[in-house]
Amino acid sequence: MPDRAPQPVDRQLPTEEARDLISLVRDIAQQEIVPKAAEEEDAGRFPRELFTLLSRSGLLGLPYDSEYGGGDQPYEVYLQVLEELAAARLTVGLGVSVHSLASYALAAHGTKEQQVEHLPAMLGGGMLGAYCLSEPHSGSDAAALRTRAVRDGDAWLITGTKAWITHGGIADFYTVMARTGEEGPRGITAFLVPGDAPGLSAAPPEKKMGMKGSPTAQVHFDGVRVLDDRRIGEEGQGLAIALTALESGRLGIAACAIGVAQAALDEALSYATERRQFGKPIADFQGLRFMLADMATQIEAGRALYLAAARLRDAGRPFARQAAMAKLHCTDTAMRVTTDAVQILGGYGYTADFPAERYMREAKVLQIVEGTNQIQRMVIARHLVGPEGR
Repeated sequence: MPDRAPQPVDRQLPTEEARDLISLVRDIAQQEIVPKAAEEEDAGRFPRELFTLLSRSGLLGLPYDSEYGGGDQPYEVYLQVLEELAAARLTVGLGVSVHSLASYALAAHGTKEQQVEHLPAMLGGGMLGAYCLSEPHSGSDAAALRTRAVRDGDAWLITGTKAWITHGGIADFYTVMARTGEEGPRGITAFLVPGDAPGLSAAPPEKKMGMKGSPTAQVHFDGVRVLDDRRIGEEGQGLAIALTALESGRLGIAACAIGVAQAALDEALSYATERRQFGKPIADFQGLRFMLADMATQIEAGRALYLAAARLRDAGRPFARQAAMAKLHCTDTAMRVTTDAVQILGGYGYTADFPAERYMREAKVLQIVEGTNQIQRMVIARHLVGPEGR
């Protein structure tokens, strides 16, 4: 039987530096991430030391300005790094994406003084970030958030609870959206809150069906005092900043989804070429070959979609509609592909002895985070036909 083992993704990268970067990421993935992924996920262990390594390697600030410790990489390259990391372990890929999301507000809307003071540590100094928008009573309806910040001299006192926070309880900094004014979207302001601020605490991590190694927790703010020089942007600009950040963050989720799907396809290919039934590899049966062909096609289409959106972003052109499409298609693809991978492995796919079942459990959350796929459809439709109830 010819060797049909899965090969690394043949990537179209814009520079030699980008090719070297992908090689570095693949080395880290194979040496530091993959060998421990199953055990650590099963134990619910977050690999904080690995994120320190990623920071030292320049991988936590890739899309940001090198003046502040970033990597000066276009989104086209950054997202492919995320895909490689997520294929090795979603906790890592998604963690890098969330850290980048948490850094966005200050990098894009902070003052020069704020950026000089904080960004180097955030992007390359070993820090880990979290993004605080959702609340127990305001998920998709972000403008209804209740966490409030009240003026106290040259500072603000923040009180409230944030929910579903990736890295909740372990982050070194939190980008927090809090209400400083009227009800609705115009009364929200963004703040950079230190992870060790007095009055900040986290609930025990949620017990999830997948991504057990990535802590997701409620974060409580009990009169947390934050100086005004940690306010990001103008008062009332917070929701606009948050939603703009999510446009880029959705591309990160799309890339992570394709990484998980690719890992599931690779697992299915390896199994199908080795497993023999009726005297031949099961990969020789047409029904299974068609499943593999469909899986590969969906992955290639998803990769092309998120890269097309990234190139629009890199060119400074509007990309919100394409980001929503990429998030929708890529995460739905991850769910279909991982489910098919379990089916191809049969009974073995349903056991923890193989990673296919973990990929399927992990894929589900990607259809939910950073705007459910129903919200993505609403965003796309608004771009096509305008807002509802005109």
